[in-house]
Amino acid sequence: MSEVGRRWTFTRRDTEPPVAPWIRTRLRAAPGAAVALALLVLATVCLAASFPRAVDRYEDAGLRRAVTDATALRTSVQMSAPPPSLGATQGERESVLRPAAVRERYERILKVIERPLVAEPGQSAYGVRTTKTLEAAEKWLPRPTGLPAHMTLAAQNGLAEHARLRAGRLPRADGPVTATTAELEAAVTTETAERLHIEVGSVIHVPAVERPPLAVRVTGIVAPRDREGAYWATQPILRTPSLVRLPTQGAEPSTYWVGTLLLAPDAAPALLGTPGAPARYWQLAPAPSALTASELPRLASAIAALESGPGLLKVRALTDPEADASTDLDDVLTSYAELRSGIRPLIAVAAFGSATVAAVVLLMAGGLAADRRRGELTLLRARGVSLRGLTARLFAETAVAAVPAAALGLAAALLAVPYGRLSYAVWTAAAVALLACAMLPVRARLTHRAVRVHGAREDLADVRPSRRRTVAELTLLVLASAAVYALRSRGTSGGSGSASGSGDAADLDAAGSGSGDQLVALAPVLIGVIAALVLVRLHPLPLRWLARPAGRLRGAVGHLSLARAGRTSVSAVLPLLALLTALTTAAFGGSVLAGVADARDRAALLNLGADARVEVMGALPAGLPQQLRSASGVREVTPLSIGYQARPGTGVETVPLAGVDPEGYARLAHGTHLGAFAADELKAAGGSKASGASKTTGGSKAAGGSGAPLPALASPTVADRYGTGPVPVRLEDGSEITVRITVVRELTPAVSGTEFLVVDRAGLGAVPARPTALLLTGDHFDKGALRKAAGPAADVRLRADERARYVDSPLQSGAERVYAVAVAAGSGYAVLALLLALVRAAPERSALLARLRTMGLTRSQGRRLLVLEALPQALLAAVGGALTGWAAVRLLAPGVDLTAVALATPGDTPPPGTAALHTDPASLLLPALAVLLVATGVAAAQAWWTGRRGSVRELRAGDAR
Repeated sequence: MSEVGRRWTFTRRDTEPPVAPWIRTRLRAAPGAAVALALLVLATVCLAASFPRAVDRYEDAGLRRAVTDATALRTSVQMSAPPPSLGATQGERESVLRPAAVRERYERILKVIERPLVAEPGQSAYGVRTTKTLEAAEKWLPRPTGLPAHMTLAAQNGLAEHARLRAGRLPRADGPVTATTAELEAAVTTETAERLHIEVGSVIHVPAVERPPLAVRVTGIVAPRDREGAYWATQPILRTPSLVRLPTQGAEPSTYWVGTLLLAPDAAPALLGTPGAPARYWQLAPAPSALTASELPRLASAIAALESGPGLLKVRALTDPEADASTDLDDVLTSYAELRSGIRPLIAVAAFGSATVAAVVLLMAGGLAADRRRGELTLLRARGVSLRGLTARLFAETAVAAVPAAALGLAAALLAVPYGRLSYAVWTAAAVALLACAMLPVRARLTHRAVRVHGAREDLADVRPSRRRTVAELTLLVLASAAVYALRSRGTSGGSGSASGSGDAADLDAAGSGSGDQLVALAPVLIGVIAALVLVRLHPLPLRWLARPAGRLRGAVGHLSLARAGRTSVSAVLPLLALLTALTTAAFGGSVLAGVADARDRAALLNLGADARVEVMGALPAGLPQQLRSASGVREVTPLSIGYQARPGTGVETVPLAGVDPEGYARLAHGTHLGAFAADELKAAGGSKASGASKTTGGSKAAGGSGAPLPALASPTVADRYGTGPVPVRLEDGSEITVRITVVRELTPAVSGTEFLVVDRAGLGAVPARPTALLLTGDHFDKGALRKAAGPAADVRLRADERARYVDSPLQSGAERVYAVAVAAGSGYAVLALLLALVRAAPERSALLARLRTMGLTRSQGRRLLVLEALPQALLAAVGGALTGWAAVRLLAPGVDLTAVALATPGDTPPPGTAALHTDPASLLLPALAVLLVATGVAAAQAWWTGRRGSVRELRAGDAR
């Protein structure tokens, strides 16, 4: 009996123990390579598994924010049912309104709702209310125009849990309540009590049917615990009284107040004795925590089923045949789906680019391992190892290091991003692990299909590309052309239009998938692939041409470096592919991020007109402009006199009119690039203070002058409407001026919008010429100081605050972070690909330097040789990557819409052209310079390190390099 490792085996004494296992021997022989592979797999799996979970996190957060920001009146599912018909007995009609019966149907309705629509019990409610308002006869209730106030009676459950008692006590029903009950108790909210002058103990009488009015005594005043919660906000009339305007033809409309009296739930049967048409209702507030973006189509189906499908039929079977359900939650989901459909394709571009570079790096790692072990594998094949057995051994050997590393990477991803779907992360980690395990066996199987003693040369000087490679390159060229054409014609938001329909599951699914074609997202990657293949085919030619004249120069370093660079192995395709793909993706991604930032800055500037804006409804204090000029960070102050109700011509249309100082306003327009013009084009005739046509309503002149119309700057819409002739304009104060449109600009700093007039303030009367707004240019404003100087009545807005409005959505901010991380990861993998390429050639370069040193090559010449040899390829990758990135941005810009990720804010329509993709010079040049620095730095470091070591090892006879 002998011990081998940890296992006990029984062998004969004259037999030798079994050989060591293959995997253990290989791991002990090269532990560094195994550790390096494990680290690479761990990092790749961690990034790959984190990506889908990060996308799930920000998409779900965006959906929940969209539902939360929408009012409960829109998101709650409201169901109502009338009481039994008059054909039923009075007892039956009263019984269905009692709390137990209404609660029982509420619990049954909850079981009808299909997931993923989940009701939040804490904010859902049910009860009975009058659907018609009841006139209150009390004269002490406020009557703005003489009409009596009206009341709504509501008996809703859960008042004690959702309100704080401010005065008195909560209402209750003493004894059984019927339709003939003469007096009830009620509570009102603090807002209702304040506006309708209601106090504890007040009695309000409302009409009753065939009997004296119903008396409702107020026993308490309550304050909502969560004023914007669904319990109160689904029916705002419960907490806030409303001032109703009656449609009249007179100048002063008739108005009256409508408030709500909150009854005890047991008092609901008394509403049958009023003409208020009482109805049962159940309002279901969706639980935001249960909403996920991945289940958006199912959520739309559940809502549709409740509104007009099988769910509504079940509700009617449980409550009343005439029950109805309504909600605007489907519109909220459609709006969210449209926003997401504009963001997803941009994220897919970064994901595909980074994934391509990571896959190339894994393939390069497998190629490096296969090249290092080429002699070993060739010897094994020569000794009779089958191709299948060799592949299986290499797969098992790689799996021992890759699979545990993948598991650790998955665990790290789950810890780093604890939210998201697990299945996507697991499948992504499994795909990376499978690729890592298969790269070495597949490469070895392809290389050692035939048994040979040594390998043939594979440099481009001798090997002509095969027909298969040509066909593959042409196929990629066709795919890239199709992707670019599709992106230019349809755009990244090509599928969003489908979401503007009914909001059903099909529309939301189509909107959520963006363009619906992943080929579009692959367009930048395919452009980089084509550029890499073209450069690999063409770049040896100019290097060989340069090597010929370099051979006639003094010294052999230049000629030798160019000759070696021109004989690059075909294995350089992968590192060049990784570099160009990463540089193209980084350039495209950097341009996207820069375009988003520029679009937000531009939109904020268009809204304000300058870096800061101070505006009041009336006139500004006379000394305020001078006071703000001395404020910290302020460079220039431009006063404006804006009237938003000017009436040009004889029509009723109003156009904003701004009176400005031509000199200062022209400088502002030129500095902000908002409709620049020459100051002389806007100055009043003679530079005087007058337009001869400026008159008051009585016909006397408001200012003296020559009578010439004021030159005006107008928008294209206004210019097309009124032409270039003299146009009378009536101002807000009743005075009148005459203007002539001489300058037409699409934009102007004073007013945002498509309609405006800008004139010389000197041509206005004293009242309309008073400044009402100030435009400030500068930086690092002290907002507190500006507010203090402007006063409490002024509206002070800064460009930075305006810009921050566009970054409020978790969907947008999360997408930006994921995009930036994806681009950074792709750049990191590109650097790693460059390092792998240099490491792969390191043994051969070391042997070359050792041999050349025996021929008299100095250390400085050796460093120059390695740097000059690496420089052409690095320069090729840098210049090619910059040009490819520039071409990708220029080709794809017409089809890329950044509005969704940059400016999509509910209720806002961004100005046209502000969210277009443009080339960012920093994104093109910085990564290219980094490639040059890394390549030359590594080559110089290798030369320095080789010079410090001896040359004996590199010069040993028979050592395969």
